[in-house]
Amino acid sequence: MVSALEILRVPVLSDNYVWLVHDKPSGETLVVDPSVAEPVLAAAQARGWSITQIWNTHWHGDHIGGNPGIVAATGATVTAPAAELAKIPHVDRPAREGDRVRLGDHEAVVMEVPAHTAGHIAYHFADDAMIFVGDTMFAMGCGRLFEGTPAQMYANMRRFEALPDDTQVYCAHEYTLSNGKFALQAEPQNEAIADRLAQVEAARARDEATVPTTIALERATNPFMRAQSVEELASRRAAKDRG
Repeated sequence: MVSALEILRVPVLSDNYVWLVHDKPSGETLVVDPSVAEPVLAAAQARGWSITQIWNTHWHGDHIGGNPGIVAATGATVTAPAAELAKIPHVDRPAREGDRVRLGDHEAVVMEVPAHTAGHIAYHFADDAMIFVGDTMFAMGCGRLFEGTPAQMYANMRRFEALPDDTQVYCAHEYTLSNGKFALQAEPQNEAIADRLAQVEAARARDEATVPTTIALERATNPFMRAQSVEELASRRAAKDRG
């Protein structure tokens, strides 16, 4: 499925991606997890897009740092996790599990996916076959368990795994090369991982981005989604954290 929404990747900081999502019929533009304001505002202006909304997935500074500047410049409304309101500025709409949020005629359902942070959420556009997952899942990886447990992350992986194969997964960092190297260590006999790692190495050598990814690709190559138990996920996460 190809979404009618236009999506632009804005690289910022050392390895963050901010996502601009534009709905041409309504003229609305959404910003997902703005680390900083100026590059995002410039990218929108270059395309003649008017930013009307910001959606945050969690409270970390490299996901909300651009909120004040973008709100000041555009008057955009901010949707953010209800469980993290004390840590996120300028929130207009607290979002909880099952809430529905809209960009023009496109609807996303909020999924609570705690583990990286206690109140982390994702935004799933089912009809457009795409999901914004913040730092819960990466291409071939998952987020560190700063405020949650392996059991929570395992449950998140099961929820993501159940999405349709063609679902485009938009994460917030370019971590795929290091994730791929670890994935091959975790599953050295997995030819799909070896093949994908070779592709990622080539892409990064050309300074190309490696996300978005897809649910089908993650099922085949993500060692955290592929973990067969909470214990296996915990072991793999601990090994990845040790470097």
